[in-house]
Amino acid sequence: MKNLLDVRFFLLDMDGTFYLGNKLIPGALEFLQILKDTNRDFVFLTNNSSKNKFTYKQKLSKLGCNICEEKVFTSGEAAVIYLKNKKSNAKIFLMGTPSLEEEFMQNGFTVIKDRSETPDYVVLGFDTTLTYEKIWIACDLIREGIPYIATHPDFNCPIENKKYMPDTGAMIKLFEAATGRLPLIIGKPYKYIIDSVMQKYRINKEELAIVGDRLYTDIATGVNSGITSILVFTGETSEEMYKKSNIKADYVFSSIKDLGNSISNLNLKIC
Repeated sequence: MKNLLDVRFFLLDMDGTFYLGNKLIPGALEFLQILKDTNRDFVFLTNNSSKNKFTYKQKLSKLGCNICEEKVFTSGEAAVIYLKNKKSNAKIFLMGTPSLEEEFMQNGFTVIKDRSETPDYVVLGFDTTLTYEKIWIACDLIREGIPYIATHPDFNCPIENKKYMPDTGAMIKLFEAATGRLPLIIGKPYKYIIDSVMQKYRINKEELAIVGDRLYTDIATGVNSGITSILVFTGETSEEMYKKSNIKADYVFSSIKDLGNSISNLNLKIC
């Protein structure tokens, strides 16, 4: 069992872990204060590559959690870091929202929008502006063997009133049917998003933990990347579901409040 005391940096899922819909989960803000008081740090980690950091900052601010934008890390940013390590000035055929396009361009990439040039990579994000023309061009490029990556594999994105939007994972299936190829996936549950976090924040794997409510994304990320995983029962996963699952977390708490209390108690014992 990994020692919770060794964790100095927490990767926090948001919906289902820190808040539910438009309400903070009890103890969420107190948890951040406990991290500060015990010289620990955090970042909110999301697979959603359709929104930028400012959008999440605004959402959290409305809930009473005031953070800087650098406290949010998306699968889109992870894809940028991954590709910068491969080829810093690459040409990208990007299927993504204007905010994701801006993020790539700000990091030195050239975003190609038509058939006039051959890109170095095809990148599929959560593109809520996806058109048939984009799909057609991407399929041609993927069939030609252009390296192809996707920001994350989620099939659906939860929205208000318990409804869902089709997400990038569903788009991956479309391109697989048309081309026979699958992308390299960067986001949760794959290790590439954790590699990008460690590179950006200069944190060691042994000091890192992921906290979330989903077994197949949050907890599987911990398993796949070798970092501490912490499950909370305030979102998708129930205790009954966890008992039946073969995906196991290093730690299980009823909520982020109980996790915070445990950290406080551990620190008191060693003082």
